Amino acid sequence: MNFIGNLLTALVAALHIYFLVLEMFLWQKPQGLKTFKNTPEKAEITAVLAANQGLYNGFLAAGLTWGLLHSTPAFAFQIKAFFLLCVIVAGAYGAATVSKRILYVQAAPAALALIVLWLAS
Repeated sequence: MNFIGNLLTALVAALHIYFLVLEMFLWQKPQGLKTFKNTPEKAEITAVLAANQGLYNGFLAAGLTWGLLHSTPAFAFQIKAFFLLCVIVAGAYGAATVSKRILYVQAAPAALALIVLWLAS
């Protein structure tokens, strides 16, 4: 069960690395425009904000990775739980303010990972 929780946590970390790349490097490119349903004009105006958002997603991925790599199981659980909760809160806020889709893409995988890790502890 712990293996599955760690696998789900790694998936959440990978998603946030992907979000970092989309928001920091692909925001004004075709893939970024399509993903976020932006026009080139809107993407140009919001590029700096998106890059900042991408950086925060990178911090979430780094924290989750830290939790996955930490050698003390109890502390590793606390790290993963903290960063998964951060992802859930960010996803819930994004769903409430931007798009309901964020709840399923960001918050739900983190919630599932957290539940599985909690059940395994």
